[in-house]
Amino acid sequence: MDSEGGQATVELLGAIPALLLAGLVALQLLAAGYALTLADGAAESGALALAAGRPPPAAIREALPGWAEDDVEVAVDGGEVTVRLRPPSPIGSLARLLEVSSSAAAARPR
Repeated sequence: MDSEGGQATVELLGAIPALLLAGLVALQLLAAGYALTLADGAAESGALALAAGRPPPAAIREALPGWAEDDVEVAVDGGEVTVRLRPPSPIGSLARLLEVSSSAAAARPR
């Protein structure tokens, strides 16, 4: 009986890193999905600002939470606003791989 109990302990200790890695992957994917939702809203805010004759970058930055300040890129091409956002991540290179992008278009005011 003692050897079986010891084996279960060893198996549990071996499984802990795998469980932690699976949890990290799941949380990172959730963060990427959240970043995509934020990028969608920010792109729409930028397009609405463009349609109203205001500068889109300011409206986009107001639509994003504080952590995204350094992780966002804004591009305006004609009436289209594109927002690229890196999700929060403890691993910087992973955040760059999971970068999301969203675009929205608006007619320019006459």
